[in-house]
Amino acid sequence: MNSVAQPFLLAIDRFSAAVGKAFAWYILILTFGETYEVFVRYALNDPTTWAYDVSYNMYGALFFMAGAYTLSQNAHVRVDVWHRLWRPRVQAGIDLVLYILFYFPGVIALIYAGYGYAGESWRYHEVSVFSPYDIPIYPLKTLIPAGGVMLFIQGIAETVRCVVCLRDGAWPPRLKDVEELETAILHEHEAAMQRAADASH
Repeated sequence: MNSVAQPFLLAIDRFSAAVGKAFAWYILILTFGETYEVFVRYALNDPTTWAYDVSYNMYGALFFMAGAYTLSQNAHVRVDVWHRLWRPRVQAGIDLVLYILFYFPGVIALIYAGYGYAGESWRYHEVSVFSPYDIPIYPLKTLIPAGGVMLFIQGIAETVRCVVCLRDGAWPPRLKDVEELETAILHEHEAAMQRAADASH
């Protein structure tokens, strides 16, 4: 099952990563925009009228569209102090139950409600009440159900990973990407422990 499932899992991971990395460019634009706003506001006493609109829309888009990528990298916040101490099959069993009971119902609700919000927003071409330029926000609201669909697709991959781990006793490999320093150190430590165990036999 692992060999059959692995191309499917990695294909979904690549899709989530491609979308997440495309929207990650917003971080660069946000950084420059906020830096410029701070400079002109406090150094020149001449704040912009557009910086809030840019940050509001871009951060919202980044938040919605990077969620699936974060999930594909197993980087969402969890109580790792317990989770990492459990055997892989225990981790997979608990994760599977949580996906079925909480994750998928929440994501389905997000898609359903988001579709309604987006549809209503498009019907009257909603604009931001906080913007002096009345910028349209219906494109941003469209990303609510779109992000939910992305999370649903990635959730299917994560559920399959749980099933594979329950069967094999080990997590199937993920698409390799950048890691937090703590995660990289943990993997290095695990590899060193494995090498030491292999050398002792």
